[in-house]
Amino acid sequence: MDYYVELKLRKDAHNGGFSNGLTLCGSESTKGLERILKKDDKIVYKNNTNHYVTMNMVHNSDTIEVSTLFENKGTESTTLEMLSSFAIKGIKADKIHRLQSFWSAEGKLRTETTMELHLEPSWNQCGMRVEKFGNLGSMPVRKYFPFIALENSETQEFTAVQLYSPYSWQIEILCKEDETLSLVGGIADRDFGHWFKNLSPGETFTTPKAVIARGNSLYEVCDKLVKAQKPEISQVDLDMGIMFNEYCTTWGNPTLENIKKICNKLKNKAVKYLVIDSGWYGKNEGWWASIGDWDVNYEKFPGGLKKAADYIRENGMIPGLWFEMESVGRLSKHWNNIEHLLKKDGVVLTVGDKRFWDMSDPWVIKNLHKMVIETLKECGFGYIKIDYNDTIGIGCDGAESLGEGLRQRILATQDFFRKIKEEIPDIVIENCSSGGHRLEPSMMELVSQASFSDAHETTAIPIIAANMHRVIKPSQSQIWAVMRGNDSDSRIYYSIISTFFGRMCLSGDIYDLTDKQWSLIEEGMDFYREAADIIKSGTTIKIENRVISYNKPEGEQIVIRKYENKFLVIAHRFENSKETSTDYLKHYKTVREYGAIDCDFSAKAWLLIEE
Repeated sequence: MDYYVELKLRKDAHNGGFSNGLTLCGSESTKGLERILKKDDKIVYKNNTNHYVTMNMVHNSDTIEVSTLFENKGTESTTLEMLSSFAIKGIKADKIHRLQSFWSAEGKLRTETTMELHLEPSWNQCGMRVEKFGNLGSMPVRKYFPFIALENSETQEFTAVQLYSPYSWQIEILCKEDETLSLVGGIADRDFGHWFKNLSPGETFTTPKAVIARGNSLYEVCDKLVKAQKPEISQVDLDMGIMFNEYCTTWGNPTLENIKKICNKLKNKAVKYLVIDSGWYGKNEGWWASIGDWDVNYEKFPGGLKKAADYIRENGMIPGLWFEMESVGRLSKHWNNIEHLLKKDGVVLTVGDKRFWDMSDPWVIKNLHKMVIETLKECGFGYIKIDYNDTIGIGCDGAESLGEGLRQRILATQDFFRKIKEEIPDIVIENCSSGGHRLEPSMMELVSQASFSDAHETTAIPIIAANMHRVIKPSQSQIWAVMRGNDSDSRIYYSIISTFFGRMCLSGDIYDLTDKQWSLIEEGMDFYREAADIIKSGTTIKIENRVISYNKPEGEQIVIRKYENKFLVIAHRFENSKETSTDYLKHYKTVREYGAIDCDFSAKAWLLIEE
């Protein structure tokens, strides 16, 4: 297995082997590179036009972090059409693992053999075989996560990669001369992502980084990749505090009155954050179409938002506020503020009822500073939920290519995340994009938490929540338990236990619950707090289910997470399920248990300890 680089310059020939239009790998640009240096931390190449390409490598205890630097030291401008973040050749593998992701169905494991993907050399090794996948747009987790794992089932060796790319990305598996595979990934290229980059003499370009892990199981390599992520968690949020978000209570219609009603019910319930979600702004014309006008609705909040935030703090909780700061709704006063909105091919980019601010525009940043940061400061909010509910698509104007326009604007968005943190150091930032569409590592490193999905009340919640263990830290994965007055004991257990896969977030009609229902919920909250160190710092050693449909899940699921000598075991039953085996429990001492797993759509959790 060898590391190398792939690139394509506009002036150079494409590869043969019937690959043009499938891949830009193997081009004259790559073949024309001469390796001039190889060390543990870098490999340097040079071509005959004085371009230098350096693959930088940082070796950590369990992973290798790689990125590629292109330097134009020649005398003429050049155009990059593809540059890999990582490229590895000579991998022996017979299985490919990917994570598919659609709205409210994030992270489904897809495993295929190389034969199923037709990845074997042609009879005379002249035809290139390619499996290329990725995502286009500003929702980097849509259809797939930027993740892949290759398995050699004979030797039980796994090679896995996570790309740190908040914009369009791609990963390619290539096969030609022999039975081994090449694995290449990075920015979505000219063919796939409408990206190219012009570089004048003296200019450089660096790719987004990738992190690579090797191990003896999918659990092991995923755990290494997740633990390689270095999120900037607010000091306030290190204790795994419980959230309440009122969205599934008011459905986009929060008011001072109903926020007070929620506060009065949550007082002394050990909830740390109360988040006011969408609909606090605008003129009663619907929360969706009014996005972009962040003027408080004084009919809903007489006296302003500070009054609501103060009331939340008086009741012992940290107030939070929702924004979708990058977007403008159809009813917004800014809908036709064309000068500052994104365009594609000279036309304002419109997606349904949304348009998008140009986040690289100083006027936009100044405006958002006033509407977002100053509102948070003046009203005393300690938590911000940043949502993002549609995608720019292939790209936008403002650079030499649509893909480069997209890349620059998304990096500007990330800069605004950092600006919020700089000005309000203790702020807890939640990353939400219609739930899970931005759950990629470069975004996750900017925030304390993220919404795991918009699957707020579906029976697939525990399946999706378990999936997230493969790609993000459970301590950042906010999972909702929506409570309803007609919930049975079994439904309460099912919902609350699902939150044990990450961060507990409550919602729903909590003021309609009986004392008995509240007793079950608070018992679950106590269990969560006792399990918090395992959730936060443990390793997931088992995720077992046979679910095919997320809308109508069947069978059972069991997940086991270990930390030091302690275990958290979480079991769910779905439709047409079998009795859950408890043989695993016999080897350990049960410290605590919660729930009842005695029928379809029931759940139970155990805390165990090795004696």
